[in-house]
Amino acid sequence: MPSYEPPASRCLVGVARCDVTPPVGIYHRMWGAATHDRSTGVHRPLTATTFWLQKLQSGTDLPHVVIGLDHCLLWPTEMDRLLESISLRAAVPRESIVVFFSHTHGAGLMGLERSHLPGGELIEFYLEELAERLSQSVVKARDRKTPATIVYGTGHCDLATNRDFYDDARGHYVCGFNHTGVSDDTVVVGRITNDTGHIIATLVNYACHPTTLAWKNTLISPDYPGAMREVIETATGAPCLFIQGASGDIGPREGFVGDPAVADRNGRQLGYAALSTLEGLPHVGQQYTYVGPVVSGATLGVWDYQPQAAKRTQQVEQWADDLGAVALRYRADLPTKAELLADRSRWQAEEQSAATANDAVRSEHAHAMVERATRGLTRTGSLPEGDSYPYPLIVWRMGDAIWVVLDGEHYNLLQRVLRERFPQVTLVIGTIANGSKVWYLPDAASFGLGLYQEEVSILERGCLEKVINAATAAIQRLLG
Repeated sequence: MPSYEPPASRCLVGVARCDVTPPVGIYHRMWGAATHDRSTGVHRPLTATTFWLQKLQSGTDLPHVVIGLDHCLLWPTEMDRLLESISLRAAVPRESIVVFFSHTHGAGLMGLERSHLPGGELIEFYLEELAERLSQSVVKARDRKTPATIVYGTGHCDLATNRDFYDDARGHYVCGFNHTGVSDDTVVVGRITNDTGHIIATLVNYACHPTTLAWKNTLISPDYPGAMREVIETATGAPCLFIQGASGDIGPREGFVGDPAVADRNGRQLGYAALSTLEGLPHVGQQYTYVGPVVSGATLGVWDYQPQAAKRTQQVEQWADDLGAVALRYRADLPTKAELLADRSRWQAEEQSAATANDAVRSEHAHAMVERATRGLTRTGSLPEGDSYPYPLIVWRMGDAIWVVLDGEHYNLLQRVLRERFPQVTLVIGTIANGSKVWYLPDAASFGLGLYQEEVSILERGCLEKVINAATAAIQRLLG
């Protein structure tokens, strides 16, 4: 008889949650246009949700230690220290650890290069405490691992919109709501149930920059993922892990504001969409099977739930990794350290001159340009020598699902193309994984338009397409 079985993964799963909210008063100036340095309060706590995922009969297979962390990102130096610390303290291989940053822009910027700024004196202590809390969370998740099934569903939410907007009046692009642009509105959800039928966690994978709150916001905030999790966790009674999708050119329709209520509204919009999909998922271990016709006013086709076949159990327990690297060429016009230092000095002098003249507008603009140069120094300071970057490409197969783990901020084209190429496969596409050493990867057609994302990218035109094709090949290998 015909039947329908939802995509699923069956493995060992452990779950832990911890609070990672920085102290009030820590350096918070994420935005160049901001006029404050220190955070003044907390909108919602920042959290870290840890999944320990492991093959049922593990053998030599390494576990996948997935941490969903409420921060924008960490620079390479701070990221390397964090991963090394978690690995040592939790006694887990470093290559097993993946930190998926939610990418909230309301958490503050935890870079040690800002230690001399107001609130910056708290950063180093906070990062040490963060490493300890995450390590404890990994240990708890490992100790709690139990056989469980992840059942996946796909829904849709129109919170996310294209954000490459052309300003006709000024003749250039800005980063903001573009109502004519294209975006992938796919919401991938997973409900994780143990063998007693208890929901132990959920996951939500969606592509949308958490930039509801911007330069006017002075509160520590997870942005929209906070309210999204609240909606789902209230209904399920279990932690929800958020994985940011390919959102390099995608943001919320209403964003760049200072009102936390808008972030909560955006979060509830995504939360309700995800919850709707979760509510429609069938029971674990059952297949929806056609049982035959019933003659009534019409001849009705009756479907009912039946236990899944033994062969199906083997399918959802499949476990394989495809780990590789793609050589992505640097931009030929990548600025040198000397050029960036000179640029920063020039804008620092301009900022001081404007402050002396009490010209607030000119001072704020100059400060934003100082921030750009500072980030440019961070962006290029840790790059490997040579003409290309050895980009790590991590693809996991867990049962019916393929997880694509990506460093950096990719244009939405990546997940649209992969979903077009694999329409029958559940794809969990996670970006800003263990930070963003390569920053933005715009699509080839977006180069030469004067976009911010091209300005700060370190890789040449066509690199996104190379990653898409490499991911396609990896998925094909895993599907066999």
